[in-house]
Amino acid sequence: MSVLTLVLCSCVGLVAYTYIGYPALLMLVGAFRPRRKPAAPPAQWPMISIVVPAYNEEAQIRGLLDSLLALDYPADRRQIVVVSDASTDGTDRIVAEYADRGIELIRMPKRVGKTGAENYVRKMLRGEIVINTDASTRIDPAAVRALVAEFSDPTVGVASGRDVSVARADETLNVGESGYVGYEMWVRDLETRVSGIVGASGCLYAIRADLHRHLLPEALSRDFAAPLVAREAGKRAISVPNALCAVPRTSSLRREYRRKVRTFTRGMETLFFKRQLLNPFRYGVFAWMLWSHKVCRWLVPWAGVAAVVSLLFLAIEHAWARWALLPIAAAGALALAGWHWPEGRRAPRVLSIPAYFAAANIAVIEAWLRALRGELNPIWEPTRREALEGQAR
Repeated sequence: MSVLTLVLCSCVGLVAYTYIGYPALLMLVGAFRPRRKPAAPPAQWPMISIVVPAYNEEAQIRGLLDSLLALDYPADRRQIVVVSDASTDGTDRIVAEYADRGIELIRMPKRVGKTGAENYVRKMLRGEIVINTDASTRIDPAAVRALVAEFSDPTVGVASGRDVSVARADETLNVGESGYVGYEMWVRDLETRVSGIVGASGCLYAIRADLHRHLLPEALSRDFAAPLVAREAGKRAISVPNALCAVPRTSSLRREYRRKVRTFTRGMETLFFKRQLLNPFRYGVFAWMLWSHKVCRWLVPWAGVAAVVSLLFLAIEHAWARWALLPIAAAGALALAGWHWPEGRRAPRVLSIPAYFAAANIAVIEAWLRALRGELNPIWEPTRREALEGQAR
């Protein structure tokens, strides 16, 4: 076997393992683990603190606050705190209107970013459990009870909600994003049965207060770090399927691309900060899951580039390599057409899915370059998502 063929097989093997082999192994291992039973409600619901970092969210914040007040959770056992990251629009004014309904507003004197705002407010929280969410999310009324009930198990340190990718009835659908979210939630369910998830949902997750007080550098991702902090403390993070939260899709693939670059960059920096968890001799199965779910996914785009380059050289002498390049070229053409599809018009699935997949993987490459250059940027303009009004699907 030539060196080029070996490189090609290794790259294809990495991609296959990451998206197919890893979930298959989780299913195999999980088959020998007992199924998790739904958590029973505690005799007395604990005090919780719901934290909402917000920057210029006047278009979204009222809907979120109304949904938080409608949660099926005892009103005298909850604290709701909105941390305004020095907003310059009407966010603070809208939140202040809810003061007589128990919602607290804490305004940062200057912008520090989401993690910085969470760091600032963490010692002001009175709850035993901290619920983290954001302004664009809409939470099912029963979701918080479902999350909090899981903490009756003393081994649980973090409980993550189930993201449901939705769009308004009149909005252009990003089918690729919806498919990715569904796949990710499925993998988290498998991980939960085996050992525990390696990253929580930034849209909705709960964490024990003592773990939440862990100080995190402002440029890192707290929702990714939460399960890592829990594992260091000897606890696990789980995904809770019936803790539903609606997450609006971005109608623009270009916006989604920019969001992914930021998310991946922060994720890489966060994992580097907690890199000791990658040691399989110390953290066993969790380290394997962390390598498989995160590191392997971040290596897939580089493997794809190496595979295509290998095929190009092999195609000089081998007809099979030339044939193998044809579907790759066709997928690339479809992805390019999907990327340039006019905004505001619904792209067909045959274009939107390959375009989303290609954009996500190119975003990983850009994130690698930023992370290697040490471009830490805790403050940015959040990706604006359309408010979830009217019918959603």
